[in-house]
Amino acid sequence: MKLRYGIIGAGAIGGYYGGRLAQHGADIHFLYHSEYEQVKNNGLRVDSVNGDFHLTDMNVYAHSEDMPKCDVVIVALKTTQSDKVASLVKPLLKEGSHILLVQNGLGYEEELAKELPDYYIGGGLAFICSSRIAPGHILHADYGALTVAWYKSKKNEDVANQIKTDFEQAEVPYTTGDDLNFFRWRKLVWNIPYNGLAVALMATTEEIMKNPSTRQLAADMMKEVVTAARACGAMIKDSFIDRMLENTEKMKPYAPSMRLDFDNHRPMEIQAIYSNPIQIAKAAGVEMPKVEMLEQQLRFIESREIANSGK
Repeated sequence: MKLRYGIIGAGAIGGYYGGRLAQHGADIHFLYHSEYEQVKNNGLRVDSVNGDFHLTDMNVYAHSEDMPKCDVVIVALKTTQSDKVASLVKPLLKEGSHILLVQNGLGYEEELAKELPDYYIGGGLAFICSSRIAPGHILHADYGALTVAWYKSKKNEDVANQIKTDFEQAEVPYTTGDDLNFFRWRKLVWNIPYNGLAVALMATTEEIMKNPSTRQLAADMMKEVVTAARACGAMIKDSFIDRMLENTEKMKPYAPSMRLDFDNHRPMEIQAIYSNPIQIAKAAGVEMPKVEMLEQQLRFIESREIANSGK
């Protein structure tokens, strides 16, 4: 089975995964906005720990209305643009299309399913250190695994299996599961401490882990997230915290996506990574005081940045 893929949000994440698929012969169509002319004329360059590559013969578009109908639409936009997803995706959809949200946070598959109830919708959880360092140029520094689960476990088995095969052929570690809620909360165990602390402390993951106080703070936040996850039906083991701490200690010095957004004066994904989980946990009867304090700090930092930008 030959699948046609559309990539909505071809930055550090969508560009990397879409680029890997294209490199290995998949039928990939990329949507670009500000980088359209650069990529159209010069292609996509990926400097990767797993081997550099440069794509020049690419299907690139400036408007989703110009893109062909696709079997699979991979959405890797920031959640700060989630209000645009349905309108961007609709022109690519046909009967049986699968939409894969490779995004942070909680609740977005459910919201999209309300707008597009006739399609298969999944969540993709990327554990990857990847950043866009220039237009049409991505740096993949470490990791790269993708975990996929489908909303309410609804999918076409043949298509879902072919997606897995395509990613594996593209040398992307790919795992699947039936419990999307579990995987979303598990991703937050890492995302919540490191994204926010990198901004609040202006530190890399390495600096956070080398200091005993901030390492303990990250661990404490992970424990809060795991407790909240369990209250929400995601039974994450305590050993997963140790695993995340060990993986981060081994990681090359890295500025998480929220830090890069802040440094580049872009909106931060506070709602997706912090506010939504805090609200969902409270509804389940669990407080996350240290996480909530970090959320409040980030709200202040962002409001100050907005105020300063208007001067």
